[in-house]
Amino acid sequence: MNFDGRLVSGSEHFKLSGARRGANVLSYPVFRLKGGNIIFSKFENLEPEKRERILNASMKEFAKKGYKNASTNEIVKEAGISKGALFHYFKNKKELFLYLYDYSVEFLTNEILKKFNYEEGDIFLRMEQIMMLKIENFKRHPKMYDFFLAAYMEECDEVKSELESKNKVITESGYSKIYEGIDFSKFKEDVDVKKAIEIINWTLEGYSNREAERLKNFSYEESDELLKDINTYLDILKKSFYK
Repeated sequence: MNFDGRLVSGSEHFKLSGARRGANVLSYPVFRLKGGNIIFSKFENLEPEKRERILNASMKEFAKKGYKNASTNEIVKEAGISKGALFHYFKNKKELFLYLYDYSVEFLTNEILKKFNYEEGDIFLRMEQIMMLKIENFKRHPKMYDFFLAAYMEECDEVKSELESKNKVITESGYSKIYEGIDFSKFKEDVDVKKAIEIINWTLEGYSNREAERLKNFSYEESDELLKDINTYLDILKKSFYK
């Protein structure tokens, strides 16, 4: 379901002309983050319109300026609240930033997993499916993805270690779900499947790292080109590992 409540069919995955970089995020569901601190209940129980203003303003500021240069003064100004109110919900800028990151990860992950086809046993088709769903999320929720990408590549020492820990858990958890129910009979008999999967992971991670700068300025019109590029690498691996 889109932020405006519209259901989007599979045939519309790459035809969401209304979602473009800079489009307004209209509403967010309330997530009770796993392992979250009860202190955030003050924020999560706000009236939706006020909560959304704070989320939108915060994500915009962090995405635009990065953690170090982001200003809570600008956030409260755009959100239309007092600085005291912001720090009533979050004790400092760091706590706000990390909350937003957890929120974004959980939201975007749920968006992917609720549409993921676990019946597909081909690992390479699963990888393609994941990439298509990620790109769909780019198109649906541009501001959230702008923030997520900026936060994922954040280098500020004040938050870097926490982000690295979170990213490690995200990666391990994501792979465990993606590889659940894989049809291992497709692999050649002399292939070490565990190592083959590690190579697939390293390839995709390496590709993402290499294209990090490109992703910062990702244009939704580049979707087909990006998928085609990734699939050239997956095709090489498929020919190497499959019967």
